[in-house]
Amino acid sequence: MEQLVDQRKAQFNRALRWSVLLFIGFLFITAQVLRSGPLIAWDEKINKTPRPRFDGFSGFLLRRIDDLGLRWLTATILLLAAAYIAYKFKTWRPLNLAVLSLLALNLIVGSFKLLLGRTKPRLGVDLIHAGGMSYPSGHASNAVLSWGILAYILYRYAKVDRYQGRLASAAVALLSLTICIVSLIRHTHWFTDLLAGLFIGTSILIAVIAVDRYVPSKSQLS
Repeated sequence: MEQLVDQRKAQFNRALRWSVLLFIGFLFITAQVLRSGPLIAWDEKINKTPRPRFDGFSGFLLRRIDDLGLRWLTATILLLAAAYIAYKFKTWRPLNLAVLSLLALNLIVGSFKLLLGRTKPRLGVDLIHAGGMSYPSGHASNAVLSWGILAYILYRYAKVDRYQGRLASAAVALLSLTICIVSLIRHTHWFTDLLAGLFIGTSILIAVIAVDRYVPSKSQLS
């Protein structure tokens, strides 16, 4: 038992360090946005890059992919899935983790959106404190956190094997990056919005997993 406790402490400390590093990365990107640092040049460069037009079915498909990062959609799917897993395996932990992650995400991302007030690239001008809600990207942070927590819950509480867990993690990473690319194509976010969203979403994801591993439930003994 003592060895298991030490192992959990080591896992928690390692995960916490990664979470803090990612959060520092997020703050660095935020400072770049506030001070018009070198990263902003990438915003301008990518924003001015010619984009192909997607009409008809291709445009519809891009919008549906982009929708996979919508807050209401990701939150609804996560909460319903977590509630079902909690009921099926007789533990409240999956639902608690889902609620905790969503509260943390919306508090942090929502606060920065309101404080920075960055305008969207479709306006053709990059302004801070102008009443916008572009930074950080909710789509990017929602995608990596909500789908990531769902994959973790399935792995830890629905008893899927390690290979399936790694496959789910790869799918989350691929989906998150795809949503970011679609957002750039559709001109809905600056590059730094999306980068910051990935950093803060992953930081919260790792922090929530670290807490869950450090304080195990009866259904999570290993």
